[in-house]
Parts: sequence; structure tokens; C-alpha cells
Amino acid sequence: MTESDDLLHSTATDLRLSTFRLARRLRRERAADGLSDAQFAVLANLRLHGRLSIGELAQRERVSAPTMSNSVDALAEAGLLLRVPDENDRRRVNIEITASGLDIVAATVDKRDSALADALQECDFTDDELRTLQTASALMRKVAER
Repeated sequence: MTESDDLLHSTATDLRLSTFRLARRLRRERAADGLSDAQFAVLANLRLHGRLSIGELAQRERVSAPTMSNSVDALAEAGLLLRVPDENDRRRVNIEITASGLDIVAATVDKRDSALADALQECDFTDDELRTLQTASALMRKVAER
């Protein structure tokens, strides 16, 4: 292995560990305690992409359609999303987030952003270090979106 390969591998390891730990820490910040991470992800997807079918949601979350259907059932029962007949094909049903669902997503995002901002402040980073983190986050997004 070359020095470049070693750097790539050690960077991948460091990113994986730090990303996992940070994500776990942020997932604890929720506006609704009874909501699972998977259920929150469904609501966040609907907020971001609008009305979607169960199949589209399942594909976006990389789960089976029956698994997604179970999540949708629970969220519909909680009043956080609705099943809406497709305008072009009455046999097809789309899933739409409700105002209550939007409120939970917004409140959870706010809590998570505040928790992360507090953690950054506690670290007492310099402006240069904060700019480095900002650049790193853009690079990490590029990797995540591949």
C-alpha cells in the first residue's frame, strides 16, 4: 500500500467513527420521544421531497415496501402523515406529511442544530477552525450524496 492509500484508509476510518458518534449524539435530540429514527427519516423525506408513494419512500430509505408500509401505518395513526389517492391513477396512493408532521420535523431539526451549535461553542474553536469544519461538511455532503 502506498502512503496515499494509507492516508485514504485512515481518513475513511476517522470519518466513519466520528460521523457515527456525532450522528448518534444528534439522534438523541428529538421533538417527539415516541418517534423512531426510521419514522423521523420518513417525515424528513416527505418534508424535503413532497408527496411520495410508499415504493418511492422505501427506495429512498433503502428498506422493503412492507417495512415502509408499517412505518407509514404508525405515522398515519399518529396523525403525522396522510394517504392521498394519486390524481392520475386511482389505484395508487401517495403519502403526504401533515402540519403536525412538519412541526415535529422542524422542531427536531432546530433541537439538533442547537445541540450541535452548543457543542461547537463548547469546543471554543477559532474562526479558522470553524471555516475548516464548514469546508469539511461540504466535502462530507459530497461523499454522502454519491
